[in-house]
Amino acid sequence: MSLQKTKRNQLRIKYGIAFVLLLFIEVIIALYVHDSFVRPYVGDMLVVILVYSFMRIIIPEKCRLLPLYVFLFAAGIEVLQYFKLVHVLGVEDNRFLRIVLGSVFDIKDIACYGIGCMLLEALERKKSRSIL
Repeated sequence: MSLQKTKRNQLRIKYGIAFVLLLFIEVIIALYVHDSFVRPYVGDMLVVILVYSFMRIIIPEKCRLLPLYVFLFAAGIEVLQYFKLVHVLGVEDNRFLRIVLGSVFDIKDIACYGIGCMLLEALERKKSRSIL
């Protein structure tokens, strides 16, 4: 196996572990945290990092604009909430889909997604500088 392929697989494993840990944290927050800060704000910041980690399992090589793409995806889902996607699809009685897709539009969620993606970008830049 080539060194490049080994490095890609190691990155996939690291991001896979990060994904599983973040998913676990998100589930704990969703099930047990019912406050006015962690669940609505920290949870939204973490969800974009969760999506980013998942994408890095698929695309382990550096993708310069991936934090932006993740932000656009998350913001797009939020905008679909404004248009009542859950009701349009007829899945408002499905608790899982209602949680995954969301059902209430909030501009503050988009701000949290932005902050989460800016953190990702800052971490990626720091990591790139430490490699050089």
